[in-house]
Amino acid sequence: MSRHEATTAVREPHTKGAISAFLRHHFRHFNAAALIEAAEAYKRHLDSGGVMMVTLAGAMSTAELGLSLAEMIRQGKVAAISCTGANLEEDLFNLVAHDHYERVPHYRDLTPQEEQALLERHMNRVTDTCIPEMEAMRRLEGALIEEWTRADRAGERYFPHEFLYRIIRSGALEQYYQIDPKDSWMVAAAERNLPIVVPGWEDSTTGNMYAGHCLNGEIKNVHTVRTGIEYMMSLANWYTETSARHSIGFFQIGGGIAGDFPICVVPMLHQDMQRPDIPMWGYFCQISDSTTSYGSYSGAVPNEKITWGKLAVDTPKFIIESDASIVAPLMFALILEQ
Repeated sequence: MSRHEATTAVREPHTKGAISAFLRHHFRHFNAAALIEAAEAYKRHLDSGGVMMVTLAGAMSTAELGLSLAEMIRQGKVAAISCTGANLEEDLFNLVAHDHYERVPHYRDLTPQEEQALLERHMNRVTDTCIPEMEAMRRLEGALIEEWTRADRAGERYFPHEFLYRIIRSGALEQYYQIDPKDSWMVAAAERNLPIVVPGWEDSTTGNMYAGHCLNGEIKNVHTVRTGIEYMMSLANWYTETSARHSIGFFQIGGGIAGDFPICVVPMLHQDMQRPDIPMWGYFCQISDSTTSYGSYSGAVPNEKITWGKLAVDTPKFIIESDASIVAPLMFALILEQ
């Protein structure tokens, strides 16, 4: 039985609302209660006319968050996404190479020699999951280089996520699909043309590929892929236009640049552009297993963000100190009333 078949086999229909009912009955205290409260506040934010930005750090795409996030996108529960380049590409790696992935349940016990053996088989390990280079990374690279070089020759420029949207919509990868595309959050995002920002895209496998193709001369204009500052400018325009009609919430999975980059758009507009009329974020929740600390971004408590002009005193604030691969699907189930 393939890994895809094994995954599919356990996905049996469940009674509508059964997961939500279980959570509401059992999750009553501590981080469990915070999960319930944050999910209910997320729903209230949407019900009152607000919209939500979701940020993805860590390796949530390799953790197959698309199984729940895709439906959130389809049902209009997510208005924009900020993610690392790794999360952007790894959802598509999983889409085209799922059956070639390998789990390593005993990853904590691997010797350096066993890690080297994985490298020699071109199996790149992310915790307990190995991504196959040839079937995942090189398949996507083949489609990307066609789009990159075509745009380069035409003098066109696109953001990293826009190149992937073009590939998804063209059907160039469909022959390789190994999961139901309904379980790919990138496919769902492409269908809705969801705004995405990808700070630090250069620090990703496809970013490294792009640098290599620029170095070898296949791509003449390094600026064919738009990045960094232009992403912030695009986000500022989106936030300004959207916040004039809707309160915008911020749902942060993990920490790092995926969260810090987009949340800074508000203080940038207020302080650097002298636009105090721009509304603050209307909701904030972070799922993080980082140790609470004022010395780290990921571990800072939400109130610290008040001092940076990122959140207001009255912004609903939640932090769930737990593993996002467990918490995020449960919260999404509650929000979707599954």
